[in-house]
Amino acid sequence: MSSASEPVKLNNHHRDTLLRIFQHPTSHNIEWREVESLLAVVGTIEEHRDGKYRVEVGANIQFLERSRHKEIDVQQVVDLRRMLAAAGYDRVVEELEDQGTPD
Repeated sequence: MSSASEPVKLNNHHRDTLLRIFQHPTSHNIEWREVESLLAVVGTIEEHRDGKYRVEVGANIQFLERSRHKEIDVQQVVDLRRMLAAAGYDRVVEELEDQGTPD
């Protein structure tokens, strides 16, 4: 897990997921397993018995429900975007967009 002041370095898959979370208009094809993988790298994610996941990124803690479908819904994208932005990942997205993403 990274410190609250400095986001961790992400691999290509995690960068792609992060970019899709911050995409406008909101992407509708972000899979839960991709989000779960990203959250495990940028913070911690723990499954609870009630089917919810405790997610901690930086100083922020949220409880998320796993999507009933393969993809997460728009509200989950909004919640993730807010949490990741508070941890500084909006700056990472801006940097990635400025330099372009490699194929």
